[in-house]
Amino acid sequence: MPAKVRDKRLQSHSDQLPSGGKLQQSKPTRSLSRKRDEDASTEVGEGQDEWAQAKTLIKPPDQLELTEAELKEEITRILTANNPHAPQNIVRYSFKERTYKPISSVDQMAIHFSLDGNLLSLDSDEGRRQSARRATTTELAPVGSSVVETEEIEAIEESSKEDLLAAGAEEAAEAAETIEPVEAEEPSPQSAKEQKLTNQFNFCERASQTFNNPLRERACQMEPPPRANFSATANQWEIYDAYVEELQKLEKSKEKEKQRALVTKKEDKRRGGKLTSLESQSDDVTKVTKAAKIMERMVNQNTFDDIAQDFKYFEDASDEYRDQLGTLLPLWKFQYDKAKRLAVTAICWNPKYKDLFAVGHGSYDFMKQSRGMLLLYSMKNPSFPEYTFSSESGIMCLDIHNDYPYLLAVGFYDGNVAIYNLKKPHSQPSYKSSAKAGKHTDPVWQVKWQKDDMDNNLNFFSISSDGRIVSWTLVKNELVHTDVIKLVVEGATIEGPEGLQLHTVGCGTSFDFHKKIDYLFLVGTEEGKIYKCSKAYSSQFLDVFDAHHMAVDAVNWNPFHMKVFISCSSDWTVKIWDHTIKTPMFIYDLNSAVGDVAWAPFSSTTFAAVTTDGKAHVFDLSINKYEAICSQPVVAKKKNKITHVQFNPVYPVIIIGDDRGHVTSLKLSPNLRKMPKEKKGQEVQKGPEVEIAKLDKLLNLVREPDSKQAK
Repeated sequence: MPAKVRDKRLQSHSDQLPSGGKLQQSKPTRSLSRKRDEDASTEVGEGQDEWAQAKTLIKPPDQLELTEAELKEEITRILTANNPHAPQNIVRYSFKERTYKPISSVDQMAIHFSLDGNLLSLDSDEGRRQSARRATTTELAPVGSSVVETEEIEAIEESSKEDLLAAGAEEAAEAAETIEPVEAEEPSPQSAKEQKLTNQFNFCERASQTFNNPLRERACQMEPPPRANFSATANQWEIYDAYVEELQKLEKSKEKEKQRALVTKKEDKRRGGKLTSLESQSDDVTKVTKAAKIMERMVNQNTFDDIAQDFKYFEDASDEYRDQLGTLLPLWKFQYDKAKRLAVTAICWNPKYKDLFAVGHGSYDFMKQSRGMLLLYSMKNPSFPEYTFSSESGIMCLDIHNDYPYLLAVGFYDGNVAIYNLKKPHSQPSYKSSAKAGKHTDPVWQVKWQKDDMDNNLNFFSISSDGRIVSWTLVKNELVHTDVIKLVVEGATIEGPEGLQLHTVGCGTSFDFHKKIDYLFLVGTEEGKIYKCSKAYSSQFLDVFDAHHMAVDAVNWNPFHMKVFISCSSDWTVKIWDHTIKTPMFIYDLNSAVGDVAWAPFSSTTFAAVTTDGKAHVFDLSINKYEAICSQPVVAKKKNKITHVQFNPVYPVIIIGDDRGHVTSLKLSPNLRKMPKEKKGQEVQKGPEVEIAKLDKLLNLVREPDSKQAK
């Protein structure tokens, strides 16, 4: 190296040296360089890992002093990869399987700290700018304050040593004279930087094995099913033999059915011959249908949840300001597509299942008679009927047995009567009359079940326009009929051929049996008269009431008071009677033909009537004796006529049928079902005696003095 260049390099190094400005090659520098070589050799290591080498622990001044017992205490901790705070029961909806399924894989990773950073390339403009800024800060730093400057000094000393050995002795002597020795100055206590202590409890450098849960598998193995090859030829005689075997099997099955029928007949005789076999066949299909029916009810309950809430909890608060007037809240509307053009001709609640009711469909237009339908609805499922039966002739009336709620007596337009059994799967009636078995010749207007006869046989009564009141009895597998009364119009005789006197036959439209006196019953006729009849007398009437000017559509005994009954007619009137008095107690004109009337099961003074103009009228005689406390239109269209009404035996609900095939359920407001008020210090008396006394109090105001004295 030329001398000028070497001197210039040494001069630049001497500018950066601390106080003195001259470089001296002495023994301390050699010892420092040797020590550095030893440290470098130890840092590299010969085939050993850094974490395996023993390290001297330096005790910090603020470390806790622990006793021997505390030091020997072992604290076991198991490291697992599972996050204790991770949720283990996450359930999500699977659209493939259409069910909620738990998620097996749970994310166990927990992020405690995250920091977003960026990288800069050294070749970029920003990288050069930052490196230049860092160089300027190191130059401006105080001398001897950083470890970097000491390292630079050592590098300069080594380079100057090599240059001196390479140059000649003369040049070296001259350079040695020019360079003054520099003694190593001890750093001041202020400039000495404190050595950073390592964290003795940081185990990141040490090897650790986490405990992983072992994988478990469960598998099963089965033997493959055995296989066999079969081959044969089908000849004509083999086919013939197969058909013969099938015929023999059919004959054997028919013989078994005959034997079963004989056994069931014997059992019926032993039971008294009441009913035929009512055993329900239980198979897999019926189980599925039952579950499907429950699911359908649940879906409908969710669909009509607002109506169900109103049915259960809603009470019209505005009744307090209506001055004893009430309202009807519409609930569900029952309709069936196949019965759209058929009128509702009969309604009856089931005596056992209070939410179930039967609806008969037919037609009151005698010029347009077609088929009929019998439907059974439940308030739990307003969208579809529970049972459906179709008939060739229109249904005009029906009644459900009190003791056997699965038996329905039905009267048809063609004069036949039939009994349907809900326990049997087929849709045909179990019993039906015929032309040979004394069927009516005109439409049957009403049927009513009665108590069993002397031989414990089931029986019911029917009334028709042909003037006959017939008792039907179930004897084994047949319907046996007996004519109880034949209606004859008094004073209306026609002279026939050869001077014969022909009596005009009355047309019966409705009847009702007394609740306590078995033999007593009332008959309403098309002429407007009401006959009080007895089962013991078939030729005479106990009494005759000139009730209405047109046909009597309905007649009903009061469920509480034994002397009171109600009647309605197409002459727009509703009348309340005492059967011991010929004149009516109350008369109400409703300005339209009255289709049906019904007593309330909770009060002796409350009844409801429906008119053909689409309105429902509710009366409570104890509140208002002169007019209805509720008159409300129920049907939207003007041409739509209301035909029948019935009170639910338990709930404050009425159902109303119209001639379009719809059945509407309505809830009575609190004013329409008022009970006796509580008096201070007295308990509210309830029961039939209270209801009888309440109605008697009203009747005493209306009865004539002569009738009171006679009573």
